[in-house]
Amino acid sequence: MSSVPPSGRTDPAAHKRYLEYRDKHGYFGKMTPLLTMAQFEALEAEFTVLEAKGEDARDDEEAARWDEVAKLLFRD
Repeated sequence: MSSVPPSGRTDPAAHKRYLEYRDKHGYFGKMTPLLTMAQFEALEAEFTVLEAKGEDARDDEEAARWDEVAKLLFRD
């Protein structure tokens, strides 16, 4: 799978966050597959939407998904 998003363009800030993710993956994620850049960007976008809702506004399903995505992205 390609690490370049379908648009062929990567935001420099997103690329930097992806490189940070890869560094963390090397230490914390040895038992999980490494995400491609496109997968990372999609999960990061989903995380941002769920994060913006706030802890009190997320329903149970959204809270569970937020936890899952946060773990995949190594977010606190």
